[in-house]
Amino acid sequence: MTSIKAFFQTDFQAMTASDYVGLAMTIIVFLLMAAAYLYAFHPKNREKLNSYGDIPLRDDLHERGGK
Repeated sequence: MTSIKAFFQTDFQAMTASDYVGLAMTIIVFLLMAAAYLYAFHPKNREKLNSYGDIPLRDDLHERGGK
C-alpha cells in the first residue's frame, strides 16, 4: 500500500501549460468563492443582504411611475 504522501505527490516538471492554467483557475475560483462566503455570512452584512431578499417579488410598475 502506498502512503498518502506518495499518492498526492505532484510532478510539476511533467505539467503542461494547460495544467498550469487549470491549476491557476482552480485556485482563483476557490479564493473568490471563499471571499464570497465570508462576505455573505459576516454578521455586519446581514441587514444589507436581507434587504435584497425580496427583489423578485417587488412590483416594478410602482417604482417606475406606472409605465
